[in-house]
Order: sequence, then structure tokens, then C-alpha cells
Amino acid sequence: MRPVFRFAPSPNGYLHLGHALSALLNAAAARAAGGRLLLRIEDIDTSRCRPAFEAAILEDLAWLGLAWEEPVRRQSAHFDDYRAALGRLEAMGLAYPAVESRGEIRSFVAAREADGTAWPRDPDGVPLYPGAGACVDANEGARRMAVGAPYVIRLDMRAALERVGRPLDWPEEGQGRVAADPAAWGDVVLARKDIPTSYHLSVVVDDALQGVTHVVRGQDLYAATAVHRLLQELLGIPVPSYRHHRLVLDDAGRKLSKSTGAVSLRALRQRGATPADIRRMVGLA
Repeated sequence: MRPVFRFAPSPNGYLHLGHALSALLNAAAARAAGGRLLLRIEDIDTSRCRPAFEAAILEDLAWLGLAWEEPVRRQSAHFDDYRAALGRLEAMGLAYPAVESRGEIRSFVAAREADGTAWPRDPDGVPLYPGAGACVDANEGARRMAVGAPYVIRLDMRAALERVGRPLDWPEEGQGRVAADPAAWGDVVLARKDIPTSYHLSVVVDDALQGVTHVVRGQDLYAATAVHRLLQELLGIPVPSYRHHRLVLDDAGRKLSKSTGAVSLRALRQRGATPADIRRMVGLA
């Protein structure tokens, strides 16, 4: 079986140098392994993703000289796949609704920290969800859901780990087997009222359905692989090999991001940059 790689950007802005590095590394790895390169458009956030950004992604990648297999998988066209996976987790008793807003959770955690409690945080530095009923009691939660208030579906992390019943790990290129610590993320969000999935759920479902054998992505997703490994185990789906590559940083040492106004490939091209220039900028020969 030929190895399968994928590049999976979100069309919520223009690609920047960090995306270019990931796309180029995936293409090079697929070429070296005699494998296939897929392009996946991760557009589950229908409120932020735009067709114009998707068109720009295709244009930028073609300009870089990349080619991929058709058809392109667009997540927004496959919500039923994610609903099915979510339904399996719910049937196992591993998912539950939570109505607390982000503001209510922040306020709850801030109050505890003001009292001297060292509140646990996930690997990204976000305070862990305090648990059902901590911020909003069960009666208020039921009332909110009855009147159509927003809610999310969360993974019951403790129950999920008990169901698996053994330590998990994943294969990381250059590191061998890496121990996974899903508990560090707490009860992660699996879906929302208006979107039947989350990044964590959709990425493992997509990789399995597309037969992805090698995941090459940024170091910023290294720790999140623990959650993906748990979901793979619960859903009984294959585990790809992982490679988390270095990030492209700005002058302040921060990873490039659309939200912080990283210069786009589109803008660099308009300023006269060539694909060879882009390769040099991201540190590739």
C-alpha cells in the first residue's frame, strides 16, 4: 500500500510562511516515499471560512509548484461522518452536553484562583473545564437547553480513559513511541450545537476515512496528538505515523498566525517573491 500524506488548511484567511513549510514538507515526504498527497479543506467553522480564502489556498499551492489528488475533501460536506462518530461515543456513555459559556468558565476559574487555588491548565495554557454542574447547576443547564441556548458536547475524559484501560502512545518520527497523556486536556469539546464536530473529532475521522498513513504537521499540535490517539482508540480506527515539524516564527519568537497578521503568501507574491524565495524563507534548500 502506498503511503498517504495530507495537507489540511482552514480557509479562514490567507496562507502564510508557516503553511508553506508544512505543505512543502508534506509534498517532499510523499515524493520521497513514493506516496500520495491529499489536500483537505478544514472548513467546519462555517462562520469564519470563506470560498475566496479556499480559492486563494488552491492558487498559492499551485504557485508553489505543488500537486495533489482530486477530489479535495471539504469537511463541511461530510458532517454526517462526524455525527456518526459522535453518536458512537454518545452510545458508549462518553459524551455529554455542557451549557456554560466561555465567560462563565473564565469567571469560575478566576474566582478559584483569587482564593489561592492553583487551577490546572491544558498544554496550551487554557484552564481545564471545571466539570458539569460546577458553573451552572443541573436545573439551570436543563432550562437553557430547553429554550435552545448554545451548548457543546464534551468528552468524559475519566470515563474514556477507564474504558481504554491502558496507557496509550503514538509513533513519532525520530522519537519512537511517545507516551500520550489525554488527561492533560480535560473534558475536551467534541462538537457544538450548530457544528456537529470539533477539530479533534473531525481530524481523526478524516484521516481514517482518507486512509492517511503519515501525518506531517506543526509542533504546535504535538501535545494534542494525545487526544487524537484516545479518540482513535475509542473509535477503533488506524493510527498513522506522526511527524511534528518546527514552526516558522516571527521577529518576536511567536509562531506565525493569521490572527496576528502574519504576512501572507499572496502578499509576498505580489511583492515579487518567487517559489524559490519562499523555500529559502522557510529554511528549505
